[in-house]
Amino acid sequence: MVQTPLSLDTSPEIERRQVESWRQMSPAEKAALVTGLTRAAWEMTSAGVRQRHPDATPREHFLRVAVIVLGPDLACLAYPDAAAVVAR
Repeated sequence: MVQTPLSLDTSPEIERRQVESWRQMSPAEKAALVTGLTRAAWEMTSAGVRQRHPDATPREHFLRVAVIVLGPDLACLAYPDAAAVVAR
């Protein structure tokens, strides 16, 4: 069976070692890794929103990130005031 690579810029040997490392992790270690990656993605998204909208309020920044992460429909359901940033 031919394995589809996870990343085109990583050698098969390094990828194999990475997958083996993931397999050896405990569930708590995997959860901590995913939590850290999720936080990093949220922070990068937030930084991009702040850069594009430097004069916006913290609430507007939050709502703009919510729209990016959740999509406009779900963001507006969760945060009705998000409709104001979707329309702009």
